[in-house]
Amino acid sequence: MSVVDDIKAQLDIVAYIQQYTPLKKAGRNYKAPCPFHGERTPSFYVNPDNQSWRCFGACSEGGDIFSFAMKRHGWTFTEALEELGKQAGIEVKPRSPVQAAQDEKLDKLRGLLQTAAESYHACLIEGTAEGSADVLNYAREKRGLTDETIIAFGVGYAPPGWSNMRDHLAALGYSDDDIIEAGMATRSDNGRVYDRFRNRLIIPIRDGRGRVIAFGARALAPDDEPKYLNSPQTPIFDKSSTLFALDVARKAIRDTASVVIVEGYMDAIQAHQAGYTNVVAQMGTAMTEQQLKLIAPLLANSERGSGRIIMALDADAAGQNATRRSLEVARQSLEADFAGRLSADIRILQIPGAKDPDDFLRESPEGWQALVDNAQPVADYVIDAEMAALPANPSVHEREALARRLLPMLVASENDLYRKDNIQRLALRLHIAERDLLSWAEEQRRINTAKAPRPYNRPPERPNSGAQRPTWSSPPVMDEPPEFAPTNYDDLIPPLDYDEDGGNSFYDLPVRGAVRNGRWGTQKSTPEEYCLRVLFEQPKLMYAINRQFRELAADYPALMSGPLCDVDVSDFSRSDYCALLQAFQDAIEQDEYEPLDFLRANLDSTLLAILDEIMVDDLQDVRSRLRYRMNGEVADYWKTHHKSAIAVVDRSAEFVDRMLDLRLKRIRRELQEITFLAQEAQASGDSEAAKRYLILAEQSIHAKTLVEREQKRRREGSRP
Repeated sequence: MSVVDDIKAQLDIVAYIQQYTPLKKAGRNYKAPCPFHGERTPSFYVNPDNQSWRCFGACSEGGDIFSFAMKRHGWTFTEALEELGKQAGIEVKPRSPVQAAQDEKLDKLRGLLQTAAESYHACLIEGTAEGSADVLNYAREKRGLTDETIIAFGVGYAPPGWSNMRDHLAALGYSDDDIIEAGMATRSDNGRVYDRFRNRLIIPIRDGRGRVIAFGARALAPDDEPKYLNSPQTPIFDKSSTLFALDVARKAIRDTASVVIVEGYMDAIQAHQAGYTNVVAQMGTAMTEQQLKLIAPLLANSERGSGRIIMALDADAAGQNATRRSLEVARQSLEADFAGRLSADIRILQIPGAKDPDDFLRESPEGWQALVDNAQPVADYVIDAEMAALPANPSVHEREALARRLLPMLVASENDLYRKDNIQRLALRLHIAERDLLSWAEEQRRINTAKAPRPYNRPPERPNSGAQRPTWSSPPVMDEPPEFAPTNYDDLIPPLDYDEDGGNSFYDLPVRGAVRNGRWGTQKSTPEEYCLRVLFEQPKLMYAINRQFRELAADYPALMSGPLCDVDVSDFSRSDYCALLQAFQDAIEQDEYEPLDFLRANLDSTLLAILDEIMVDDLQDVRSRLRYRMNGEVADYWKTHHKSAIAVVDRSAEFVDRMLDLRLKRIRRELQEITFLAQEAQASGDSEAAKRYLILAEQSIHAKTLVEREQKRRREGSRP
């Protein structure tokens, strides 16, 4: 079995979901109101037999324990794999001795910081240090924090003294080098080690998975400088790659398809305390590309379409400058398309009275949502800011110069509606024809394209031997690739009659190209593996199979949005294959790289290893056909000619046949599930639910008939 299957075998989906949603036994299933949308009548069902869940209400989603964990926590596929692996006691990423030692070191630093966070928090809450009561009163009265917020964010207190924390950690066995490396202490020129944080209110800073990686500290004495002090850069903390409160905000960001970015952690804490949980703080003076990468997948994968980024930085001059720099970073990042075409609607939130978010939220928390809803479009903001510096009656040259400065920002998004709207705004404000603005924008684009080399020219070289199996720890192709994972699973559980060639994992597959029955050949692919490989090689076939489904459902619109919808992750039973398909769908939405090149450049090592297993068949097939050549020659030949060779082979007919088989299996297993639910609803007297399920069952039966009829037609048409 694969690691994914091992984890599923160890964790019970009913017990896991029960941690977050009370489930009630309903026949052989469990049911509850859907945790992902508001409802009164339960439409959320969990099947313990096939370890799956499904919402038959507004969500119309479902899947396995992985998809539930991802949707519940806002995790990527890789994060879900790692977190669920820990719960199952299964090592997800086999590590080399060097990697294992590095992991052990980082875990030790995280443990040290977690211990420090608990100590600071206890010092504040339990009053274990002199002055604790006064500091707790300061947090409540001056900072406006409730006890619930203090506990939720682990707010603490570092009392005065040069070595309180150092002595505490040393007593637990940590060395001075460990304490210094974690950013908790400093060594002076004379070798003395002293605490970094003294007489300060302590705010733990966590990574996206909720692990303490640093601290922010607010001075308590009026004369202490700086007023705010953060941990230094450490092996586990990089300020430019961290967003404060992302661990508790990511689900709300994904659910609302929006994120509000504030400047400081007190701003973010106040927002969360007021119930606005899609707020994060940028940990510095301006947004960085690394920080934008953290939120881009949450917005890009949203079901609500284009995401919205709302910048609510401080109203002072420094905050406004930070806003402008953040907008420039956003523009460059959008042009780079690092997250597969992030259609972001960027807006600027300006607080009346030049107040900071922290101050406004403490005084008028109920007014925050109105400010968010009425945040100014970025076009209006930058136009207003730049035009304020123009003279009363600007000349044509001054207006043109301003337009040329603003155009790169205003056309950064690939969304045509945003671009058109921004151009219209600029044209009206500057009294310049839209066609002239579009011409200047295209001129600047050509200049930039000519100046800058393409960031990625060809896929990286991969091992050319099937005997070299990739591992979970394979290095990523590019530094800090964006996260890709499936966002919406339906049913990932294969039907009873489905066989994936013995269920081998990518670790267990035999070496391809081995002698078999006296001749060379490749191991037979599973239907899912074959379809993915062909899609990756010939992306246009995605449109062909979707057109096939639409033609089948042409006279029945309800089927087009149901059992005969476009290809999606529900057609595949393996969670890792679902992740690859979702990444592929992102890849075909961008037009800068070939989809397969895009996948290799952007997948993390976990999914890249699986991609290599899927794609290695073609090289091995060429190797077997050209067996008299040297291996090196075959590899070179393949690198040079593989795209043209693939183009010559027409796999469209077989691909459509296999996808029809996969869709038929999906329809059958969904029909089976719906039938059971209808029977249980009838038995319990829930006539409304029974009627809804019977309608879904009729649609599935109709779709099944149409697919089987098409399969018969294709078989008869292929006979000589």
